[in-house]
Amino acid sequence: MKYALITGASGGIGREIATALAKEGYGLYLHYHKNEDSIDQLREEFGHSTTWKIQADLSHKSGVADIVNQVLHPIDVLILNSGASFFGLLTDMTDSKVDEMIQLHLTSPLLLTKAFLPTMIQKKTGKIAVISSIWGVTGASCEVLYSTVKGGLNTFVKALAKEVAPSGINVNGVAPGAITTSMMSQFDKDEIASLCEDIPMGRLGKPEEVADLVTFLISEKASYINGQIININGAWYC
Repeated sequence: MKYALITGASGGIGREIATALAKEGYGLYLHYHKNEDSIDQLREEFGHSTTWKIQADLSHKSGVADIVNQVLHPIDVLILNSGASFFGLLTDMTDSKVDEMIQLHLTSPLLLTKAFLPTMIQKKTGKIAVISSIWGVTGASCEVLYSTVKGGLNTFVKALAKEVAPSGINVNGVAPGAITTSMMSQFDKDEIASLCEDIPMGRLGKPEEVADLVTFLISEKASYINGQIININGAWYC
């Protein structure tokens, strides 16, 4: 059996990725921060014998060790999906919030990857998929720090892929646009409708559409795709 670790598995996109990988027969380590009920529901659906839940706050320095210390198998697939948005002016952000966002989106993913890479390198195989954002590609007013950290993740993907490709490891990023997840709850119906008018396909994306792309990228069908940031946004930004 192959094993996958999914950070942020309790959220909309994370749940769909977990569901897709369970169908592929992976043993799953499902990370969450607060929404334990969501993870328990997944484990009931998939079976407790092939899934493990891990609680950790990746916006704090202790979060990475909390995950690493609970993983009992070599990780074949690492899905870096944890994230949180902040909508507002950069000048309105507290310094502590800046530190938390950088830890959550950049430092923790990098250190988690560092922890699980040696086994992948030894086995000469491994798949890493990073969930970024459209704003990491093009930037967004009132989401300056979020855009910055997601942009950093995109560069992380490109650089790491060059470093580990000789070891048979694929590293790719997925940059979703507007997806129907809890992150969209900050917008009301009129704002969502206006947003959909700006998207050429006229709708928000679905979490399962992101999961389908991730599943493809970690499959052997995508064995020669490496170091890429793939946009999935309904032609909103091309």
